[in-house]
Amino acid sequence: MRKFISILTATVLLSGVLAGCGSSSGATIQTVEEKATTAAAAEQKTEETEAAQSDAAGDYHIGIVTGSVSQSEDDRRGAEAFQAKVGEDRVILATYPDNFTEELETTVQTIVNLSDDPEMKAIIVNQAIPGTTEAFRQIKERRPDIICIAGESHEDLPEIGSAADLVCNNDFVARGYLIIRTAHELGCKTFVHISFPRHLSYETMSRRVAIMKAACEEFGMEFVMESAPDPTTDVGVPGAQAYIAEHVPEWIEKYGKDSAYFCTNDAHTEPLLRGLLENGGYFIEADLPSPLMGYPGALGLDLTEEAGDFEKILSKVESAIVEKGGEGRFGTWAYSYGYTVSAGLAQHAMNVIDGKSELTDIDDISKAYEEFSPKASWNGSQYTNVDTGVKSDNTFLVYQDTYIMGNPGKFMGSTSVEVPEKYFTTK
Repeated sequence: MRKFISILTATVLLSGVLAGCGSSSGATIQTVEEKATTAAAAEQKTEETEAAQSDAAGDYHIGIVTGSVSQSEDDRRGAEAFQAKVGEDRVILATYPDNFTEELETTVQTIVNLSDDPEMKAIIVNQAIPGTTEAFRQIKERRPDIICIAGESHEDLPEIGSAADLVCNNDFVARGYLIIRTAHELGCKTFVHISFPRHLSYETMSRRVAIMKAACEEFGMEFVMESAPDPTTDVGVPGAQAYIAEHVPEWIEKYGKDSAYFCTNDAHTEPLLRGLLENGGYFIEADLPSPLMGYPGALGLDLTEEAGDFEKILSKVESAIVEKGGEGRFGTWAYSYGYTVSAGLAQHAMNVIDGKSELTDIDDISKAYEEFSPKASWNGSQYTNVDTGVKSDNTFLVYQDTYIMGNPGKFMGSTSVEVPEKYFTTK
């Protein structure tokens, strides 16, 4: 695994103009005053050119497409944070439908419509739900100059990578092993994976399930699959959450209080956390980890004053967890993954457009992420196609350390832990 480099390196380009004087016939000799006048004129022209370039650098738009607050709050809040930083006139936000599986055409059109803006230079979709690949292909046909970036793709990575200029996902390979390892270190005997057929059809999630199963075997734990309703179907978010709330007590009774739980859907997270706090059980981290993912609702917290300050958010969430007796049983990433991806990828796109970064340089991506997660420890690697063994040049997998709230060890599943090589070929 390759560590992200946190040090910002500055490259200074030096150029010199060599002037010579000769004795050839017709040479003009300038007086001191004339030289001063010429130098002043050159300096003024340089300043005017630099000013024009600076104006041109800011004369473009960046589009960010996310889910709604009800489905993907962190993703949306990160987009809003970047818009607040750069300006509403330069950052255009859009939202794809909650029921995106049934409204594929609307999803595609929502993304493609951003390319109608003649000043649009980059479009980021987080999460890159089904339809994003097709939308990016249409955009590239119309506007090949637009940078297309996918955050947390739901489509197979080789597929989205063929249309996007850059793809960044959570490291489902490393996390499949590290989440189980952490649960084992906390004393869990059973790991319960909650999902539904649509998610399990994704390459990223199906491979992670296979890795989790293999890791459970390695650590002597039982692996269990439980099914729950898909919030994008007719039951919607309320129905899906009601199902989780109803079944958590049954699961705890069945699998014991030394069981750990993981759900693949954001909407399932809040009722799962609430049920585990009330009935026992462990929660290592969310599918897309964040101290905002499910915790505020499950704990009844108002984090309005702490908005955007993840150190304060984490501290408040941790205090509430400890107060309710959940110390050592609940984890997260210190900085929101969804929030950082939306804002960080938009920042990276801007840096690339302004000539400050390279699009597929993992350290430049880290630099942009750190604008919104200044104390995070990120780990990253190129995505490797398990079928071909080929590494992708434009697709990267990232993760942070796991933060266990109220636990003296605090960080577990550390980025310093070496993931056994066999898990990179597990499927």
